Amino acid sequence: MIRTLADFVKERRRGVNLTQEEFAERAGVALTVVRKIEQGKTNLSMEKVNLVLRMFGHELAPVSSKELIQ
Repeated sequence: MIRTLADFVKERRRGVNLTQEEFAERAGVALTVVRKIEQGKTNLSMEKVNLVLRMFGHELAPVSSKELIQ
């Protein structure tokens, strides 16, 4: 099942029991970045998204469409 970035971040953040504010501070990004990601906004900085994803040991990277189907 393919989840959205918004769902992934929200689920993981809640899983570690952090508010958006606490999470933003620990990730080193503005609160608005976390809110935009969790709202599914598409005009995001890859650098900022990667700062958030690194909190969970992940990062954005190109993936072949064929890899997603498997």
